[in-house]
Amino acid sequence: MPYSVGRIVHDADAHLMETPTWLRDHAEATYRDRLPLLRYPSGNELRQTGSPEEQQRDLVASFETLRRRHGSEEYRRTEAAEIMARKNFAATGSFIAEDRSRALDLLGFSSQLIFNTFHNGRLHGLEHAGDDELAYAAARAHNRGMLEFCGADPRLLPSLYVPLVNPEKAIAATRDALAQGAAALLVASGCPPTFSPSHTDLFGVWAQAEEAGIPVVFHVGGTGDLIDPHYFVNGLPVPHDFHGGDENFRSVDYMGIPVPPAQTLATLIFDGVLERFPDLRIGVIEQGAIWVPSWLRQMESAFEAFCRHEERLQGLSLRPSDYVHRQVRFTPYPTEDVGWIVAQAGPDLVMFSSDYPHVEGGRKPIERFEASLGDASDDVRQQFYVDNFLFLMGAAGARLAA
Repeated sequence: MPYSVGRIVHDADAHLMETPTWLRDHAEATYRDRLPLLRYPSGNELRQTGSPEEQQRDLVASFETLRRRHGSEEYRRTEAAEIMARKNFAATGSFIAEDRSRALDLLGFSSQLIFNTFHNGRLHGLEHAGDDELAYAAARAHNRGMLEFCGADPRLLPSLYVPLVNPEKAIAATRDALAQGAAALLVASGCPPTFSPSHTDLFGVWAQAEEAGIPVVFHVGGTGDLIDPHYFVNGLPVPHDFHGGDENFRSVDYMGIPVPPAQTLATLIFDGVLERFPDLRIGVIEQGAIWVPSWLRQMESAFEAFCRHEERLQGLSLRPSDYVHRQVRFTPYPTEDVGWIVAQAGPDLVMFSSDYPHVEGGRKPIERFEASLGDASDDVRQQFYVDNFLFLMGAAGARLAA
């Protein structure tokens, strides 16, 4: 029996797990050797010692062994019962594309919007490193890898990365991503290196997304340090993350997750980008939603405080929160009280996500969401599991609904 039964469920946040040479394998030969070897977070079971060449050889051998394990009779025999228990590289379809269809069947999900696992921060770092050519070459490699993985099943919806660091190149990269079959355009949640995400030179990006009916999405992990790292210099040991290592979130930096998308979205609204592109849809993925009700009120307060003095605010035809309801959707964490979010901000803003196959998504996301939804109506649940996602996804959503 699938994990989810009795309802249609669309998953707004799922991942592939990139193998050691994934980005290099999909890069043009000119740039292949300039892309850093993928190093996995500390605390994982993969051996990473010795020279870079030895590390790569050991990792490739480890994945060959892991691939054989995934194909074994023993692994398949308990696969259905373990579909939500096996995490990261141990999960069905986590890195073997041809297995992901089986994972979707066992999960009982009608679709998944697919993101990378390890490359958001790396792509962001390249975008801010002063080498535009390499940044866009890395994005192209990422996008080829995503398309190849998602090509295994039409229910897998690829998010393709568009660096915004160079507006002219960003417009061209958007054109390429849409032509290749992007289901969503992934951009950094924060500010490009030298200008605002609301800059008029980027209008060509938003215009293409709007015309194609493809959302622009933000995802956690692509904005560099969330907080000043000195917050961890407190005379105490730094706690380990979910994985027993040091690269993922802990309680203190978790508090900084909403800051980049909240600031970027407010800037896009106040500077009139959502006014100019009323059919542009934006998804805020794996960055929580418990902050959204107070953020909406904060924007309303800012509007009231400054509208008499700022022409840009006077030129808006809607209240700030109205743009959000019209164009933006969010994925709450399973530890957040979705019922409270709906009561405070309405049922039209939040979407289900599993974070499959990551540990952070937990083994029972539906059960957790259901508990917090409580006695919410069937209509609220329909919006949470289906309608809000289909709305966000635009053209892909229409295909899925057909």
